[in-house]
Amino acid sequence: MAASSSIVSVAATASSAPVLPASCNFSNLREIKKQLLLIAGLTRERGLLHSSKWSAELAFSLPALPLSELQPPPPITEEDAQDMDAYTLAKAYFDVKEYDRAAHFLHGCNSKKAYFLYMYSRYLSGEKKKDDETVDSLGPLEKGQVKNEALRELRVELSKKHQARELDGFGLYLYGVVLRKLDLVKEAIDVFVEATHVLPLHWGAWLELCNLITDKEMLKFLSLPDTWMKEFFLAHIYTELQLIEEALQKYQNLIDVGFSKSSYIVSQIAVAYHNIRDIDKALSIFNELRKQDPYRIENMDTFSNLLYVRSMKSELSYLAHNLCEIDKYRVETCCVIGNYYSLRSQHEKAALYFQRALKLNPRYLGAWTLMGHEYMEMKNTSAAIQAYRHAIEVNKRDYRAWYGLGQTYEILKMPFYCLYYYRRAHQLRPNDSRMLVALGECYEKLNQLVEAKKCYWRAYAVGDVEKMALVKLAKLHEQLTESEQAAQCYIKYIQDIYSCGEIVEHLEESTAFRYLAQYYFKCKLWDEASACAQKCCAFNDTREEGKALLRQILQLRNQGETPSTEIPAPFFLPASLSANNTPTRRVSPLNLSSVTP
Repeated sequence: MAASSSIVSVAATASSAPVLPASCNFSNLREIKKQLLLIAGLTRERGLLHSSKWSAELAFSLPALPLSELQPPPPITEEDAQDMDAYTLAKAYFDVKEYDRAAHFLHGCNSKKAYFLYMYSRYLSGEKKKDDETVDSLGPLEKGQVKNEALRELRVELSKKHQARELDGFGLYLYGVVLRKLDLVKEAIDVFVEATHVLPLHWGAWLELCNLITDKEMLKFLSLPDTWMKEFFLAHIYTELQLIEEALQKYQNLIDVGFSKSSYIVSQIAVAYHNIRDIDKALSIFNELRKQDPYRIENMDTFSNLLYVRSMKSELSYLAHNLCEIDKYRVETCCVIGNYYSLRSQHEKAALYFQRALKLNPRYLGAWTLMGHEYMEMKNTSAAIQAYRHAIEVNKRDYRAWYGLGQTYEILKMPFYCLYYYRRAHQLRPNDSRMLVALGECYEKLNQLVEAKKCYWRAYAVGDVEKMALVKLAKLHEQLTESEQAAQCYIKYIQDIYSCGEIVEHLEESTAFRYLAQYYFKCKLWDEASACAQKCCAFNDTREEGKALLRQILQLRNQGETPSTEIPAPFFLPASLSANNTPTRRVSPLNLSSVTP
């Protein structure tokens, strides 16, 4: 592949790369490896270290190239030669974070590489000053309010270059970043799309674009270049948009075509399983990833979330100590330690470590959300609300922050606010039963019982994680004196508990048996009532009622009382409630299966 020092030539080279067809079959992996090695070098020269690292990791996962196919360094143009001394000196200053000094020596340079480093140095200088201006007395909650004063000047200069069509792919990327920082989202999206067309190999532009897309409809209207990089972008954005099945399919296709050794893809698959709460699968993949790349820190905060949910204290402790040895001043390390202290119910210490994470990076989404959770544990609702709001500012797709805000306003007994935030969480996670149950509870408090019933039924239909939707629906029917429907729900609840095969104590199991015992007793169905009453005797809170009901049934049977045929009772409790003999017949839905409004 012929290479040139001008970015336009690189873009042309990238555009002519083998395109990934609909079958997701890469036609020439060697050519792709050459492109990855090329872009890794170009991004490194411009100080775009994260993009360089991503490209290098992906290139490493592909087979090595023979000496005859390794690319020579790009030839130097006349402009590059003139700016070489200034660029070399400035890059040395840039690497030690002396951004103003780097910009000073690059002023007046004409080559595209030197011009990008000049503008990027000014941008990073403004970011550094913004952070330095925030005194230690200000907590991370206020840190996000300080602005980068250099942004407006950079926008003016880059806008002129853009109108004159003098920006290369890297310049367009920087212009998009500046627009995003100024909250000019629509303009930023247009510029990032343009950047992906001019230089499709630059992962940073794709990633920035990903952060601005809020839903699948928005994605459909983007005119993206037809290149193999688009497949990585789509897999990433599907994961972010909680379209996990599509994301996993994309990643599986990428593994099948030759990227099976990519630690990036493996970690993204683990994150995807984390997002759909397949905890065992996600833990297994993360453990394999740790063996493959033991010093990796990226995504380890997500791994710690899984260990937290499973209450695996010793494993979480080991992970925290291990990451501290690698790099104690990484955001992910602080979040892992915070999770460790939270699991030990040391919420003040946990909040302190999440604050440390936010001092290192105030735009780190996970830390804001986790800190909101800790403030909730400490009953500091105002601080929790502020933390969750910051999380939403960083990423409006974070359903955990919307859900956290809903919980906070629920504690404050503000159901209308609570309803709004739960609905936003539900829009982001339409198949998450927890959001639907929370919505149902809100509607119930607002006395909108029809909507509450819809939510509880939908929560059951999508797969009730906490096994509470049917109980809440049954109690709602009880409240409305709809005894047959309540009985249906309790029967379904009991069938589901016993069919899952888990030996878990369900808090509402006794409630279900008590109601069914009374229901069948009223229907004069002594055998069913007796079976339920006997089950009631197995629970402390319903034992006495069960015994009393059994005595009544025995007394009525001795008196020769016969079952009534006037009261319809079409739903019977199964004769055997073992995990191996559970009826599979499902009662038809109560016309409640419409999507929650």
